[in-house]
Amino acid sequence: MSQTEDLDDSTAPLIEHLAELRTRLIRSVIAFIIAITVFFIPIQGEFIAVHVLNFLMAPIVDTLRELGDPSPTLQYTSPQEYLFTLFRISMVFGFALAFPVIGFQMWRFVAPGLYRQEKNAFLPFLVASPVMFLLGASFAQFVVTPLAMAFFLGFADVSSVLAIVFGNPETLPDGAVITPEAATEGPTITFFGKVNESLDITLKFIMAFGLCFQLPVLLTLMGKAGLVSSEGLGNVRKYAMVGILVLAAVVTPPDVITQLILFTVVYGLYEVSIWLVRGVEKKRDAKLREEGFFDDEDDLGDLPEEDLK
Repeated sequence: MSQTEDLDDSTAPLIEHLAELRTRLIRSVIAFIIAITVFFIPIQGEFIAVHVLNFLMAPIVDTLRELGDPSPTLQYTSPQEYLFTLFRISMVFGFALAFPVIGFQMWRFVAPGLYRQEKNAFLPFLVASPVMFLLGASFAQFVVTPLAMAFFLGFADVSSVLAIVFGNPETLPDGAVITPEAATEGPTITFFGKVNESLDITLKFIMAFGLCFQLPVLLTLMGKAGLVSSEGLGNVRKYAMVGILVLAAVVTPPDVITQLILFTVVYGLYEVSIWLVRGVEKKRDAKLREEGFFDDEDDLGDLPEEDLK
């Protein structure tokens, strides 16, 4: 057989793999586009993306109401800003909506090259990853973001905002008072939130906590691959605590309560990861013993003779 024929035989599988990859990518892109268009379906006179935006802005709106603003208002300063904000929401949540299809296409492309044991090991992590991300995103939306908004907006002079909105102090609602000093002696500092900037803060919290909640999935997968061990993770526990504290200081606002919440949650996930990796190691050792690769006597063979007595 000539070298040319050998080359043709070796390139055939590569071409088939590339064609399979192209098919999977096309299907994933189509699912992503369909998911994006879903958020522009009108429901009750508003696009679905608008309802999602209102849901994401709820922590800011609720905080402003608690501070005394009966009608919180967010603004946009360019004609295309609101449309681009809705399109951004449709892309982020459209990817989440299309992820089952995208993940399935990824699995169908990778699965033929895996052994049965590898398939059984990898598939649970493919399912656990979006579940843990959803838990982290929910924690950010319902716990962290309200605390962060209360901390940031607590510095706002809501009374001066109400004075501008309603025109004069006599028309202010009950409980909202503007002082003469705030009106005459100094500059009026008010909060006029922009839609895209407020959404950016919320999405950053969602992404940050969603990724933090991937820690057990990542470490357990690495433990299954033999890249980390429960003993090694336990030995670097103090360094992990410092790293988590730094992460809490960077991701959360300068609010001690929010930082402690993030530290407690992420460190708890780290301890859960050690427990999960230990369970993976026990199952792996038990399977190796069943297959006869080593037994308890082999484990004791490397110990000093005096430790065996």
